[in-house]
Amino acid sequence: MASLFSKLAAFARSPQGRQAVDRIKHAARDPRTRAKAQDILRRFRKR
Repeated sequence: MASLFSKLAAFARSPQGRQAVDRIKHAARDPRTRAKAQDILRRFRKR
């Protein structure tokens, strides 16, 4: 049985995975998206 990491690596190499990675990279460059992500991380760290 394939491990979770190997499944994720196979997905990242697929065309759909590459599209998902590109969307994530694009969203990470957006200041509003980055601020939202940092706010969510801050909330989880308080717990």
